[in-house]
Amino acid sequence: MSVSVNPRPTAPEDAAGVERLALQVQLASFEGPRLAPEWSALLAEGLGGICLFGSNLTGDRDDVADLVADIRRVRPAALVGLDEEGGDVTRLHIRAASPVPGAAVLGRIDDADLTASVGRAVGTDLASVGIDLDLGPVADVNSNPDNPVIGTRSFAGDPAVAGRHVAAWVRGLQSAGVAACVKHFPGHGDTAQDSHLMLPVLEAEVAVLERRELPPFAAAIAAGAATVMTSHLVVPVLDDALPATFSAAILGRLRTMGFEGAIVSDALDMAGASAGRGIPAAAVLSLAAGADLLCIGPDKPAALVREVQAAIVAAVEDGSLPLQRLRDAAARTAAVQDRAGHPAGTPGEPVTAERLRAATRTAFDLEGALPDLTGARVLSLETEANIAVGPGRWGVDPDLRVDPADAGLPDGPLVVQVRDAHRRTDVSAVLARLAERDEPALVVEWGWPGPRTGWDTPAGAHLARLCTWGNSRPAIEAVEEMLREAGWRR
Repeated sequence: MSVSVNPRPTAPEDAAGVERLALQVQLASFEGPRLAPEWSALLAEGLGGICLFGSNLTGDRDDVADLVADIRRVRPAALVGLDEEGGDVTRLHIRAASPVPGAAVLGRIDDADLTASVGRAVGTDLASVGIDLDLGPVADVNSNPDNPVIGTRSFAGDPAVAGRHVAAWVRGLQSAGVAACVKHFPGHGDTAQDSHLMLPVLEAEVAVLERRELPPFAAAIAAGAATVMTSHLVVPVLDDALPATFSAAILGRLRTMGFEGAIVSDALDMAGASAGRGIPAAAVLSLAAGADLLCIGPDKPAALVREVQAAIVAAVEDGSLPLQRLRDAAARTAAVQDRAGHPAGTPGEPVTAERLRAATRTAFDLEGALPDLTGARVLSLETEANIAVGPGRWGVDPDLRVDPADAGLPDGPLVVQVRDAHRRTDVSAVLARLAERDEPALVVEWGWPGPRTGWDTPAGAHLARLCTWGNSRPAIEAVEEMLREAGWRR
């Protein structure tokens, strides 16, 4: 689904025409699972699209399909998107976990055909409920193990591996008629902050960026990615003043790499974008820098869309946003709308759940030997997922859910489930106590594994750790299979 456009100059729009363009470049989101009248009015006037977030989804596929149908009855051309990356990030499968493995697992398996099949499975799943824009895959190279927001969403810490699988996933997804949105340009992998909460800084020389961050995006462009998403982070070597979402220098680099499709902003309500300036001002800055479709963020009132619309119109009127830039953005958005729903390439055979489970198991790392888990109970140390992952099922269904801040360890054999333990001192403290016990125990790490911080002691050397490289239904089934082989029964 290669999307390109060469906007042609046209006669100046009247005021109503500019107002319509200012709606067409917005990908907005409302609260709740129903389309309210004020949102129908926005769609009828030309709103570019709707992004579905957690509050829009009940967990029932029929509800999603009905909501999408309601949107399309008002505006058939509207894009409807959401985050469905597979693995840890799923919106359609929060109750049961994603039916496909995530990026880190696929990168470790390193079978591009399998990755394409997974992308196609996600696309087929989304298309079945009418969704035509997927905010994925992640092209970030997770070179920093302390990254709090990318982690297992990345295919690899190696740019060549990441690029190979980003391209395969894009081809698979778009073969089902769903447009890909590759993120987060120019690369969010080497950061230790979450741009939902603050403004990260990527300190790297141009040579490093060209060797590490940019190759997966180049691979995605070559694969025909329909859209690319910006990141809210500062890259001083490219622009020492503005985050990428507002930087003409950084977004211009994406164009020089040959990308002709639509540039989508990351959600403008994130602190890395709108803190200190507000969403309407952020929207104008992002358009002026070269973004084409503005993701506003979840659970917003229709009044905010009107405020963004008014800010764009005012910027055109005062000359701070050239009318031709707005026209170009609307044309690129329209090109994605026109092509969405049309499969790119020939779909292959669907991948089976059994193949996914078996392949996922090969990606696991087992440190040490599995202990005898006869009679073991499963204990989950409950930690809040990052905002991108959100709530949902993770890990084997536990016998006990405990807060690591006041977790007591019961007697007997234990399977202790954690996420990103090395970044959480409270979790590390529990694992240090676990290491002191004489009874059989296994740590199952569902996040991006790091060092055994806090339990890298002589006492902890005997403690086995199983690293899954991400949550999904195939991973859960594969872990349960391994536990049963070690004597565990439920």
